[in-house]
Amino acid sequence: MWKTVQRAGRATAHLFLTALMAFGMWIFITVLLITAVGTLALAGIWLLPETVLVVRRIAGAKRDLTAAWTGVKIPEVYPPLTGTVRERVVTAVRDPGTRRDLRWMVAHWFYGALLALALPLWPVGLLVDGAWCGLLRREAVVLPLIVRLADLEADWSTALLKPSPQALLTAQVERLARTRADAIAAHGAELRRIERDLHDGAQAQLVALSMRIGLAKRAYGPDPEAALTLLDEAQDQAEKALAELRNVVRGIHPPILTDRGLVGALRALAATSGLEVALDDGGLERGVRAPAAVEAAAYFVAAEALTNVAKYSGVSWAEVRLVRERRGLRVRVRDEGRGGAVETGGSGLLGMRRRVAALDGTMEVSSPVGGPTVIEVELPCVW
Repeated sequence: MWKTVQRAGRATAHLFLTALMAFGMWIFITVLLITAVGTLALAGIWLLPETVLVVRRIAGAKRDLTAAWTGVKIPEVYPPLTGTVRERVVTAVRDPGTRRDLRWMVAHWFYGALLALALPLWPVGLLVDGAWCGLLRREAVVLPLIVRLADLEADWSTALLKPSPQALLTAQVERLARTRADAIAAHGAELRRIERDLHDGAQAQLVALSMRIGLAKRAYGPDPEAALTLLDEAQDQAEKALAELRNVVRGIHPPILTDRGLVGALRALAATSGLEVALDDGGLERGVRAPAAVEAAAYFVAAEALTNVAKYSGVSWAEVRLVRERRGLRVRVRDEGRGGAVETGGSGLLGMRRRVAALDGTMEVSSPVGGPTVIEVELPCVW
C-alpha cells in the first residue's frame, strides 16, 4: 500500500507541474498574439524568431519533465536560428518543429488540466484502497488511476513532441556529415603526426646510422679499432631507429591490441603510465571481443586520458572502467585531480572526440574546477 501511495504521489507531482506549465502557457498567449500582430504589420517581424526560441525552450522543459517521468528521453531536433532577420524568420517559419511545438502547446492547454481529475481520487483512494488493501489484502484499485493519468499525459506529450522520422533522418545526415569532416581532419592530423615522427625520429636515426657505417668502412683499413667503435655506435643507432619505428607503429595501431585484446592492452598501458590505475574490465576479458576499430578507439581514449591525468591533474591515481552494453562499449576514465579540462590548449580532448565521432559514438566530459574529471565514451558495436 505504501509503495502505491508513493507512486501516486509522484504521479500527482508530475501532473501538478504539468498543470503549472499549462497555466503559464495560457499567459503566454499574450506573447503569441503580440508576435502575430507584429508579424502581420511587418514592423515587429523580428519578434517571430525570438518567440520561436522561447517556444523551443518551453517545449524542451516539457521534454525534460516527461523524460523524468517515463525514463525515456525525447529527441530534440531544430535547425539553428542564425543569420539576418530575414534568414531567421524564414528558418523559423519553414521548420516543421515550429508547427509541431505550437500544435503541442494548443493541445497542452487542455490536457494539462488532468490534475483536476487526479486530486478528487486521493480521498476516495485513501479510503477505498486503505480498506481494500488493509482488510482484504487486495491490490489497490483507485490510487493506481492517478498513475495511469500521469502515464496518459506523458504518452500524449511524447507523441506530440517527438520529431518526425524525416526530421530525425535529416539531423542524422547532418551529424554524419559533421563527423565525416571531423574524421577526415583527424585522419589528416594523424598522417601529419606520423610523417613528423618518421622525419624527426626514425629517418634522422637512419641517416646517422648510414653515416657511421660509411665512416667505419673508411676507417676499417688504416684504423680497425676506430672502425669497431664506429660499428658499435652504428648498432646503438640502429636500435634507436628500431625503437622509433616501434613507437610510430604503436601510434597507428598497438600490436598488443591484436595479441592480448583491449583488457590486456589497457593493463600494459596502466603498468607503464606512471600512475596507480584501478582497471575494471567489466568482464570483457571473457567472451566475444569488440571489433578492432572499437577496441582501438577505446584504447586511444584511455591512453590519451591517462596521459592528461599524468600531465595536468596533479594526482597519481586514476580509474578506468569498461562496461559491455547490449549495443556497444562504454569507457569511463575518472581522476580526482584539479579539474578544469577544456577541449583546447592541446589537451587532446578534441582529437578523442573526433576519433569517437568517426565511429558514431558519443563522448561526455565533466571537469569542474577542483575536480573530479570524468571522461565517458560510448562506442556502438555488435557483439
